[in-house]
Amino acid sequence: MSIDTLYDAFVKSPKISTDTRKIVPGSIFFALRGANFNGNEYAEQALALGAVHAVIDDISYKKDDRYILVENVLEALQQLAEHHRSKLNIPIIGITGTNGKTTTKELLHAVLSVKFKTYATKGNLNNHIGVPLSILDITSDIEIAIIEMGANHVGEIAFLCEIAKPTLGLITNVGKAHLEGFGSFDGVKRAKGELYDWLEKSGGVLFLQADNNLLLNMANNRSFKEIITYGYNQGNHISGNLVSSNPTIALLWSSMKANGCKEEKVQTNLTGSYNMENVLAAIAVGLHFSLNCDEVHKGLISYMPTNNRSQISETANNTVICDYYNANASSMSAALENLENLTADNKAVILGDMFELGKESATEHNRIVQLVNAMHLNRKIFIGHEFYEQRDNVEHDDSEFYNSADEAIQALKKMPLKGSLVLLKASRGMAFEKLVAFL
Repeated sequence: MSIDTLYDAFVKSPKISTDTRKIVPGSIFFALRGANFNGNEYAEQALALGAVHAVIDDISYKKDDRYILVENVLEALQQLAEHHRSKLNIPIIGITGTNGKTTTKELLHAVLSVKFKTYATKGNLNNHIGVPLSILDITSDIEIAIIEMGANHVGEIAFLCEIAKPTLGLITNVGKAHLEGFGSFDGVKRAKGELYDWLEKSGGVLFLQADNNLLLNMANNRSFKEIITYGYNQGNHISGNLVSSNPTIALLWSSMKANGCKEEKVQTNLTGSYNMENVLAAIAVGLHFSLNCDEVHKGLISYMPTNNRSQISETANNTVICDYYNANASSMSAALENLENLTADNKAVILGDMFELGKESATEHNRIVQLVNAMHLNRKIFIGHEFYEQRDNVEHDDSEFYNSADEAIQALKKMPLKGSLVLLKASRGMAFEKLVAFL
């Protein structure tokens, strides 16, 4: 079947489903394959649950005209999204980076929504399946879209740019993450830089954290239609300084590009001084789309962190910084630095393994242990195989090492934490959400 024919079906039924547990009546079901499942096997069930079509790539499952046969379901989904993108005459902002891309996406969405009908990637749908689904979710009434793009190997961002075709974009930062897939830090730089390559090739607008020397050098090696800079230094188009961060951040900012935005103060609901750059990025994008200072502030103030990213929770016994949606070497260091700067009589850390660090995993976990070792904390808890392997590399005997969250829970039951500011930080797979009930 041609993409034009598939697109005609999509126009009539513009909802996509890929999981029979979440079928939307009237949608088109794409029978994706995985390492341990064959989506073709669920096509009949999807139709029974209300899908109007099932896109399959195995003719043996085709029973009637409701089944749409293609060569490869995933490729058909991606091609359909690229075709849909070609019909959308709107600005699309592409965001990638090692840390902060989801928070930045949500901040941009909050700010731009003050003035425009805005779409943003839902959740963490930022890969070779998620980006096509996001593009296909953009309806005709949307005025601006924000598409988050993640990667774990070189070439992935370039591929996603071909689908999403961003007209503006930014890289939040470049750090050590997914080193197994990228091979090295240089691989990370090449991969993230693919967004810059696209914007250079397509004449797009770049938003640049120009105080970040790595990003600045990457930008200087390319030519762009327009660069809008943000950061801490006054030479940037948008500059800002941290006023307070105890526990949520407030900043003072000004703009060289917008009259009337001088020495503006805004209090956010975000914790972590490292989020300053994400806030400044949202300000830069908002001003570019002609929002005034009050509109920008309205959007920033409205944003409440969720999904355990820089999120503060008050339990019966402690104040908990829930930041365990993801973790890598650079974000773990930033979270510890932020904790060091917060005011509290008692502080504690509960840190979990950082995944996908490849051959550098032992080195990076050891570095984190040494950072924690140098901090003045009432309790230091490390969880996971990688951290457990570092238990003999501590100078003091007050650190606790556990192989799993369940082991740590037993320790917390015997010796509860009370009256403390507690940082919870780990990769998502460590399932740190189960710890909160015991804090």
